[in-house]
Amino acid sequence: MAVNDPQQTQWKITVSELGLDDLSNRLIEWISPRLGADAPVRISHIERPDAGMSGATVLFDAEWTDAGALRSGSYVMRMPPASIPLMRTYDLEKQYEVMRAVADSGAVPVPELCWQETDETALGTPFFIMRKVDGRIPSDNPPYVFMGWILESAPDERLSLMHNTVDVLAKLHAIADAQQRFPMLCADGSGLRCHVEETRAWYRWGLADEGHPVPLIERGFDWLEANWPADPGPDVLSWGDSRPANIIYDGVEPAAVIDWEMAALGPREIDVAWIIYMHAFFQFLATMHGAPGLPDFLRRDDVVARYEEASESTLRNLDFYLVYAGIRHAIAMARGKVRMIGFGEDVAPQDPDDYIMQRPLLTALLEGKHKWE
Repeated sequence: MAVNDPQQTQWKITVSELGLDDLSNRLIEWISPRLGADAPVRISHIERPDAGMSGATVLFDAEWTDAGALRSGSYVMRMPPASIPLMRTYDLEKQYEVMRAVADSGAVPVPELCWQETDETALGTPFFIMRKVDGRIPSDNPPYVFMGWILESAPDERLSLMHNTVDVLAKLHAIADAQQRFPMLCADGSGLRCHVEETRAWYRWGLADEGHPVPLIERGFDWLEANWPADPGPDVLSWGDSRPANIIYDGVEPAAVIDWEMAALGPREIDVAWIIYMHAFFQFLATMHGAPGLPDFLRRDDVVARYEEASESTLRNLDFYLVYAGIRHAIAMARGKVRMIGFGEDVAPQDPDDYIMQRPLLTALLEGKHKWE
């Protein structure tokens, strides 16, 4: 792959099959009374951005009159995928409630929530709508290590960005009484055990039970059991998909934290390991394709030092959680490939371990051979 062709690292994947014209017409009927409009709302600039692999996101602007006064707003709508979902469950109502509880905590900024619709009558699917937050979002498709504003930033700006991003985790994990504030996430027993068992169920549902068992992932689950932490520590609110692409930035300051479908209760190390691993994955892609990437960004030691300073806590058993992050991501990528095959956008590999794009990275993690810096 040519370094100057980062578009080749972009996945083309179908998320929703609902046409935008049909969606716009049905949305006008639904939203007009909720805005108190004197006449049907005018929807414009409706689009489905090429972002994310789990749910469907639709952006749109609305104009209407209320008691003769002209009003307008920009909105974001979240819906589940139309078919061949990535995740075993996609609970929009839970996402909405988690976001509302985070907003009430004041820990980090989230988009302003507007409406939640659980009835499928209006648009043929549940959805919720929030206010659009202006700012810039790092690309992960293609990854920001190939192109974009983070790559083009000065080293001191990237350092500030890294600090502010890691601080988001520390602030979320500092929310007191997480079990009481987020009852929609509570499960019986250890947060880590519940988290891993849910991940195992996701693997069975999305791959093994569909006739696509992946030996490397199963080896990873065996590794987790053999290296289980003696004391996982307290459960906190785990954002779940902690990475720069799920933050809207005003400059280098977080303006909104988005994408809460993987939220759970569990050890703080789940989020810290995920943000380290996800950048390592992107850097792995850059190196594989002969690009320099961003070796100075979100390095393991830097993330750990910043997090421990900001949270006034000590991270434990991080190697375990980094392997777990690799397994979770491998399931997501393998399920994504299954879905692409289902849509006719890819072909099945001969070697089942090749369902995992980052197979060498996960293998190195399991063997303790990955060099983090």
